[in-house]
Amino acid sequence: MQHALFRFFETAAHRPQLLRVLAIVSTLAVLLFLVDNFFVFWTDWPGTSQFLTHLGILTPDNKFKALEGFVVTAGWIQFTLTAAVFVLAIVWVFRTPDRDLESDARLYDSMASYFVRLAFWSVFLVGFADAFISFLRIEGFLSAFVGEHLTTQLGRSVFRGIWIHYPLICIAAVIALVNRSLGFIWLSLMIVAAEFVIVLSRFVFSYEQAFQGDLVRFWYAGLFLFASAYTLMHDGHVRVDVFYTNFTARGKAASNALGSLILGLPLCWTILILGTNSRGSIIISPMLSFEISQSGFGMYTKYFMAVYLAVFAVTMAFQFISFFLSNMSKFTEQQAEADQPAESNLPAGAKA
Repeated sequence: MQHALFRFFETAAHRPQLLRVLAIVSTLAVLLFLVDNFFVFWTDWPGTSQFLTHLGILTPDNKFKALEGFVVTAGWIQFTLTAAVFVLAIVWVFRTPDRDLESDARLYDSMASYFVRLAFWSVFLVGFADAFISFLRIEGFLSAFVGEHLTTQLGRSVFRGIWIHYPLICIAAVIALVNRSLGFIWLSLMIVAAEFVIVLSRFVFSYEQAFQGDLVRFWYAGLFLFASAYTLMHDGHVRVDVFYTNFTARGKAASNALGSLILGLPLCWTILILGTNSRGSIIISPMLSFEISQSGFGMYTKYFMAVYLAVFAVTMAFQFISFFLSNMSKFTEQQAEADQPAESNLPAGAKA
């Protein structure tokens, strides 16, 4: 069984173009799935699946409604752009035959890193800005800065989301592009500092507001979910190890590649599909309504935290694809010692 599995992976590894195509198609499928959902739920375009059903390629279900008018044109635009992206990506793979699997693995690492940096800077900027606005609004200082009309508008989650949060996310996207460092250590420090401020204000000054606890939860949830892909990138997740330590180098590579395919990627797709399959789903519903917590004077970022699940799924999917390619590249090495246990894994007496 073991040798048959090794032969399978060795055969696949010696077809790098096929693996590169599968990797880039998987990556684009994740991104285009989210873009497709954006058009479906925010612009009322039909979506690729609905359009394919309209063409008769897919079987209609009970919820299908016939498309007409501009919606058909919009469907053609979506379908054409989606097909063009996939074709161009496949063409790129075959026009760069000299790229190896490890190079593509680093590319997907970089993509995952960028999205994680974007998420970090977004929660950093949005957290500070929203907490500051909430503080001014609670204490009655906001109208002195922005006037009564804008104060009323900032009390609406839709207005604050569109005119405060979204621009800050755009700024975060630029910062993440320029600044290549990851700030999880600083985010951890800010969580501790925010919790310390709560303790200090509560027990020393007898002052506590809902936005203070909201800020801690906002940052802590981001730290937990955004750092997952970064931790996987550095192989820092806790591994329930029963057999792995005693595997050969190729055995470990096969285990990692197989785990990425049958456990990692399906988990990411499960989160994305269940979280975005309808207007009432766990990710789409809070985003459409700009959902906030029950305390009206807390932070207006509850809807934002639903997006954390999508960010987690996307970054982990990219990282699993990178992990798969990186481990598959090890099967192209034909050294005789590849099947020997690594020296660090041998008992101390066996090394002598």
